[in-house]
Amino acid sequence: MQDDSERAVLRAIEAMQMRLGEQLTVDDLARAALFSKFHFTRIFQRVTGVSPARFLSAMRLQRAKDLLVSTSMNVADISVEVGYNSVGTFSSRFSRSVGMSPTTYRRHDGYAPAIQAGGERRSTWPASSRVSCHVSLEEPDDHAVIFIGMFAEPIPEGRPVRCAVLHEPGPVRFDAVPQGQWYLLAQSVSTDAATWTADGADRADRPVAVASYGPFTVQPDSILSADLVLRPVRALDPPVLLALLDARKQAMDVLQPVSAGWAEQAAA
Repeated sequence: MQDDSERAVLRAIEAMQMRLGEQLTVDDLARAALFSKFHFTRIFQRVTGVSPARFLSAMRLQRAKDLLVSTSMNVADISVEVGYNSVGTFSSRFSRSVGMSPTTYRRHDGYAPAIQAGGERRSTWPASSRVSCHVSLEEPDDHAVIFIGMFAEPIPEGRPVRCAVLHEPGPVRFDAVPQGQWYLLAQSVSTDAATWTADGADRADRPVAVASYGPFTVQPDSILSADLVLRPVRALDPPVLLALLDARKQAMDVLQPVSAGWAEQAAA
């Protein structure tokens, strides 16, 4: 059951959805939530894990993702539609957050053939730091493909510093983890062919389950563990900006899938 804080945040999120193309301020969102500006910002951060401005930015990029795969609008018109005054700024932020440019995202029908870890902080990696976690599903799905990554922010966007793909729930371990503060973020989609379209294409609106853990701090020689339980995404969850893995490609892949046990990790 939702409390007053969650209902207030949902009112603000609904206002964001209705006015994505406008230059919304925190004052505008606080009025929609029926809270003072001070209390609204604090409550929004507590309920969603991110600031109102960060959530709004993510919603704009999420809407852009939808428009790219569901319409023939050009990138410039989409950038205006979701509240950007500069197509260059929009394209840069989209590429950084989603992992590919708007035109590439459209060409791949909204899916990433693979997700690789970034190596921009490789020089800071201690040899013995390790993060282990056990991944499970709140709602069982024998066809789930699960992506788990380690990010600097509580929204899964850009290239994770470490990541792995599981074809069934189970343990995963990341070695030589960079020092710093991180979040473990996971998402899953189903490879069940029954959810594909009549022509065998994957569905861009397929249900997504998510889980998060953090923030946590990694220091030299840290050995950390966590449990991640993926549940259906809610309106209060920040949008998943990182392009989803192509579930159809994963299902049809001739390579042997990763099984329960220590998952293979994507190297930088």
